[in-house]
Amino acid sequence: MQTAIMDSELSEQIKAATKDSHVRAENTELMLSYQRGRVSLQQYQLLLCSLYKIYEALEEALDTNASHDAVAPIYFPQELSRLESIGKDLEYFYGRSWREKMTISAAALRYAQRLREVGRDHPEYLVAHAYTRYLGDLSGGQVLGRITQKSLGLKSGEGLSFFSFPAVSSPNLFKQLYRSRMNSIELTEEQRSGVLQEAVTAFELNIQVFNELQDSLSCVSDTENEMRQRHTQHKQSTTAADDKVCEALQSSSSLVPRFLRTLLGVFVVLAVGVVYAF
Repeated sequence: MQTAIMDSELSEQIKAATKDSHVRAENTELMLSYQRGRVSLQQYQLLLCSLYKIYEALEEALDTNASHDAVAPIYFPQELSRLESIGKDLEYFYGRSWREKMTISAAALRYAQRLREVGRDHPEYLVAHAYTRYLGDLSGGQVLGRITQKSLGLKSGEGLSFFSFPAVSSPNLFKQLYRSRMNSIELTEEQRSGVLQEAVTAFELNIQVFNELQDSLSCVSDTENEMRQRHTQHKQSTTAADDKVCEALQSSSSLVPRFLRTLLGVFVVLAVGVVYAF
């Protein structure tokens, strides 16, 4: 059995271990669009749906393991819990039946499944997930909240509860306290190694969520563009066909009796109507 050690630099070690993954997460297409203020309502709604599922699993695991030696020091449900806040935002956008209207990405479901496995088999790994999510939210919450509000034209507070931490008066001071509590956790070398690897996994799971959301939105956009293009081409081809028919009618006006020209015109109108009907 390995000797338990006091790792006074656990927070710094997690920061170092996830440096590359952090950069990759910030440079996903979805996050770059977010940082540039190019946030659509659909993007934000889908992101909230994914976050709800992720925090549901995380906070359930934290509540279940609240007395665990590795979880108790960083257990701050009153200050940090996000599930209720996200629920308020979803209700604002979708109405009271928001649970039935949610769209959850496969990546978010995998993330939630991993959190449940960790809560069941390795509660100490929750330290990595809680650190990654909560301190990230505290660090960027105010900035991202302002970007979202401006991009979507939302009134102050409406649909933005996720970014608000009313029980945290000073985010910077609270983050110092949180890191201090993290660094007081006693872990064996094997456990510490597992926590560091799990922190990398947490970032990878977040990246997968971002990329999958962006891909799904791109597919919707591509489909809409394709439909518009087909409609435009259809109108152009139909107009060209009409022009040719009219030219033929004009050129043959001296040869075709008026009655036959009228009848032919009726057939053209009916044919065009059938094309638009399909």
